[in-house]
Amino acid sequence: MAKTFSLILLLSALCIATIAAAPSNFIKSSCSTTTYPALCIESLSVYSGAIQQNRHQLVQTALFVSLNKTLSIKSFVSKLNKFRGLKSREYAALHDCIEEINDGVDRLTRSLEELKLCTVKGEDFTWHISNVETWVSSALTDEGTCTDGFAGKALNGKIKGSIRARMVNVAQVTSNALSLINQYASNH
Repeated sequence: MAKTFSLILLLSALCIATIAAAPSNFIKSSCSTTTYPALCIESLSVYSGAIQQNRHQLVQTALFVSLNKTLSIKSFVSKLNKFRGLKSREYAALHDCIEEINDGVDRLTRSLEELKLCTVKGEDFTWHISNVETWVSSALTDEGTCTDGFAGKALNGKIKGSIRARMVNVAQVTSNALSLINQYASNH
């Protein structure tokens, strides 16, 4: 009896481990075609329980991660804009960057709302997913435009370096989200 109980516990543990590993494999498989697969896996694995093997949930989560990263950089850049002693060109670049980030936040928020409408197949799905793709692509452009504002030697320094490093991460996460959206669109 004790052997049977031990065997049942072992099989149950194996089944649970297999079920728990499935979302991780799904995420790994989905992320393998993105531009930054390691970052994709890292940023989405935390949500594997919610994602399961649901492609719609995967895309929604990727957009959510991108939006959260964009909101985080918005807060960071807003704080930098309050520093005293910055060059006038740095203030101007920060101001422009905040505008671009705000546009990105708006577009990613719209994308999440539009994704909710991607529940059926056919023309409606195609229309809504196309809107999502367009807005995420535009958000990615906004992120790039922010960093472009710090181009040139005149703006070299800590501000430029800290913004660029963070914006690169945001752009990579957003690029991965766009790749997953494109996969979702083509597989739907």
